[in-house]
Amino acid sequence: MLKPALLALGLALGLAGCATTWETTYQQLDAAQTAGWRVAAVEVAVPDALTTSEANNYIPDFDIVWHGEPAGDRRVQVAAILREGIEKGAAGLNGKTGVRIVATVSQFHAITPVVRERLQNSGVHNIRYTVQVFDARSGAALSQPQLIKAEFPALVGKAGDEAEARGLTQRVQIVNQIAAVTQNWLGRGADPRGSFQRRGR
Repeated sequence: MLKPALLALGLALGLAGCATTWETTYQQLDAAQTAGWRVAAVEVAVPDALTTSEANNYIPDFDIVWHGEPAGDRRVQVAAILREGIEKGAAGLNGKTGVRIVATVSQFHAITPVVRERLQNSGVHNIRYTVQVFDARSGAALSQPQLIKAEFPALVGKAGDEAEARGLTQRVQIVNQIAAVTQNWLGRGADPRGSFQRRGR
């Protein structure tokens, strides 16, 4: 029987050996349309069917993996992160039509502490959700439901330490990524779309 240390090493080597292509991708909305919007509410759903775990290992196979805040209801924490990011990204809309942005999480797979501490050039924050815009008064759909992938490389090891020393915690990084994605999805700001290769889940 493999000792825990050897098993962990094997998992780490397995993770290190499989570089995967990740991406930030979505279909940008019409800026002429979104310019007339004003965000009245942001609603985020985290389905009960999504799996979650507190396991601290190299390749946890769960829908929700989040260790960037103290232990608690991870679904509530994930919803709050996504809501904050969307609100931040949509803050510049000041049109006359009040809208409701509704997002449903399908994947929120951040890195575990063991990946953060022990690996280099590895680890991905794998954030995916479906989003749709509705008229806040009539409830009419103003956009089609759309899957957004907001994946980006995690900062690990020394880079992670330096980022956190500057206040760029994992939570702040993810909120900022979602904000940048949301802003450009709404037709504004810099375009963060693209793909990259990195060892991860």
